[in-house]
Amino acid sequence: MLPGGLSVLGVFIISDADPKDMLISLRQLVFAVENLISKDRLWAAADDDITDRIALHVNSKTRKAVCRSLDVRDPKSTAKPADWRYQSGVCSCWATVSCCLEVDLLLALPENRTSIESMEKCLKDGLKAWAHQVEDGVCLIDGKKLPADTELTAGQKRNVRQTFTAQLLLTPDGQRLADGAQQCGGSVSLRGAIHSRAYLHSNKPKVNLAEKLLKRDVVSTVAVRVQMLLEELLTEEEGKGNSKEKHWAEQLSLPRRVLCPVKGHGPVCVCDYQFSDEGLAEVTDRLKEMLDLDAAEQDLDTRQELAAEPADSSGPTEPSVETVQEPKRNTYTGVAMATAAALLATAASLLYLQDD
Repeated sequence: MLPGGLSVLGVFIISDADPKDMLISLRQLVFAVENLISKDRLWAAADDDITDRIALHVNSKTRKAVCRSLDVRDPKSTAKPADWRYQSGVCSCWATVSCCLEVDLLLALPENRTSIESMEKCLKDGLKAWAHQVEDGVCLIDGKKLPADTELTAGQKRNVRQTFTAQLLLTPDGQRLADGAQQCGGSVSLRGAIHSRAYLHSNKPKVNLAEKLLKRDVVSTVAVRVQMLLEELLTEEEGKGNSKEKHWAEQLSLPRRVLCPVKGHGPVCVCDYQFSDEGLAEVTDRLKEMLDLDAAEQDLDTRQELAAEPADSSGPTEPSVETVQEPKRNTYTGVAMATAAALLATAASLLYLQDD
């Protein structure tokens, strides 16, 4: 539910207990949350990534807040005092960079599709290879390839929100082309257009920051959708039985990304994913449950990704995914399905949006 540039800062607790008595529990929770979030990341951490996380204790009687920071790179790090300041309009001038990317992925499925672990590993390995393609891709900002240290807002008015349009140019996967064939138990093809967005919370945002955050959002939004696809495939196979002799094909319509302003109107948005059989009321309910946002249906931005259309529609088809017939043993497969332009995201509760 958090686009690029927004991340979990840490955890908080509201209690009348002594902050010192809560420190051990908060410290454990900070590392547990970080491990939960980072275990599914498909990119390598960069040297300039901020790794300090916050543990905030608010006394329910005195309303006094005690804030500490922990470096999650070091399991032995000690809690350091941190200032907690209240400000207004901090994100009103954050620069925004966005892009629309055509996705065309072929992911292998294992021969043993009854094991969720093997399915998940196969799909994750395929996504990791694609994530490297995205990382190595060329990023154009407003149609230009700019030096990495170029300041995006140089020469423009301060405290005015700037928006930029990006293009990601990806090179073919040379390793897959070289291998030619892969033994597997089936395959999944994802094709479609996804919307990616990143917020640059810096007074002087540079090109390399915009590129890093945008690429991470691209990888994340596709990865969580593939995780949803895995759950759909397992559900389908359970209904069909686990017979090795059974051949099947299925087309699945996947949800689209829907954006929602954090405060009812811009500029910063979070997101949810709307399935084809859902109305916008379900989206607003999840936003309330997960992020405590009181959003109205008219506040939602549904324009960035198109809803799925029926397979027999005469118009252009949007997100759908087909699983292909399972090959016989000791054969090589190479085909799959149709697409994924908007899929599912899961969210963690107790989130803070990063202002610095």
